[in-house]
Amino acid sequence: MGAALATVLALTTLTSCGTTGSGSSGDKAPGTEPAQTGSTGSTGNSANPANPESPENPENPGAPAATQNLERLPDVGTALHRRIPAAARQALVVRGEGENSANSTLYLYEKHGATWDRTRSWPAHNGKRGWTTDHREGDKRSPVGVFTLSDAGGVLAAPDARLPYTHSPAFQASRSWPKTHWHDFDHVIAIDYNRVKGTPPNDPNRPQGQSKGGYIWLHLDHGSGTSGCVSVSESAMRYLLRELDPKSHPVIVMGDKRNLGSPA
Repeated sequence: MGAALATVLALTTLTSCGTTGSGSSGDKAPGTEPAQTGSTGSTGNSANPANPESPENPENPGAPAATQNLERLPDVGTALHRRIPAAARQALVVRGEGENSANSTLYLYEKHGATWDRTRSWPAHNGKRGWTTDHREGDKRSPVGVFTLSDAGGVLAAPDARLPYTHSPAFQASRSWPKTHWHDFDHVIAIDYNRVKGTPPNDPNRPQGQSKGGYIWLHLDHGSGTSGCVSVSESAMRYLLRELDPKSHPVIVMGDKRNLGSPA
């Protein structure tokens, strides 16, 4: 990377996924707002909302929902399901608790043959003001939709990452942010919303224009809502970097319960 480009990327990153003056992510310098300490990365096995590894089956309360040999992704309605590329063999589903909620759960599915299997899930956070189907720069909401996952990067190296990975200090979060936010971008995975695929996550180009926002990433969680990104624990991020494979054409399907499950 040339010195001039590195300088541009450094400047744009420091104003990307973070909320203005608070260090959250999305549009400005992707970041989030502190997540509940000790809750991120928890998996567990009991069937209750606090333990997303085994959600209840609504047709049989108290029984775990089926997670194997699924003909379609649970909670994802026709509107978004038909936008999943046929080549996709890995899918992250971010299920937000509500349209105005910053709390969500991230599920990883893998496709074998014609059916999907859920492999893991983690607590997550999304935009601090919730979700939107018409994301705009600075609205502090995460965009609802289906997006490919093509590139990753971060302050720290990730030698076991399968996605193309840009290791650079240009990802460093601003030291003017709270210390709890300083490691948000140790590792990030770019969500292909209003960005050029095949470029570093902090590339400043926005094909749909500045007003549509950008720098929507998966990154490390620090306890609460973001400015548009999705955040997960460090252990979850490292797992995803190892598992997401370009050959499987990974995608992320994300939104609040209502919009995620929309039939049209």
